[in-house]
Amino acid sequence: MGRLPLFCMAGLAACLLALPAFAGGHNPADYPLRVHVFQFNSHSHYYHQALDVVDGEGRANLYENGQPRGFDFSYRCSDRLRTSAGYETYLARWKKQDRTLEILLPQFGKPGAMEACELKVEMKDSMAYYKHNGLVNEEPAAAFKQWMDRRQYDPEHGMNEPVKAAGAAGATAAPQPE
Repeated sequence: MGRLPLFCMAGLAACLLALPAFAGGHNPADYPLRVHVFQFNSHSHYYHQALDVVDGEGRANLYENGQPRGFDFSYRCSDRLRTSAGYETYLARWKKQDRTLEILLPQFGKPGAMEACELKVEMKDSMAYYKHNGLVNEEPAAAFKQWMDRRQYDPEHGMNEPVKAAGAAGATAAPQPE
């Protein structure tokens, strides 16, 4: 008889551990990449006066293995996409290498809750995007990486805000947040 309660408790513990997977929870540790969205357009689709799906296309940078890579994307998600504020990035992971990225969108009014959104991507060869004077521009990824190194900017490793480059005396160089 002593085994039955222990068996039941083990089953209950297993069910409780599996609950976040059924509740749509996402483990941030499963999203090692970072995506910075510079611009996009969107079209909201409603069903019975409630938002059903949002789709569109845009431009962003992917930070993977310390390297920046620009890409164009299309998306169809259950929630609205937003441009990255300042230097903020979205958590991301590959669903299909160089074809489909999954990013996590924070849900307003629900601290810690995130919704997954798939981006169909077209990766740019050796190019990264940056914003300057309100316009999205592109430059060689190697030049953008040099900027990242000089300013200790590495969103994959928690360095989410660039620091002023040594000897920059107040000058700021592209890319700048807007």
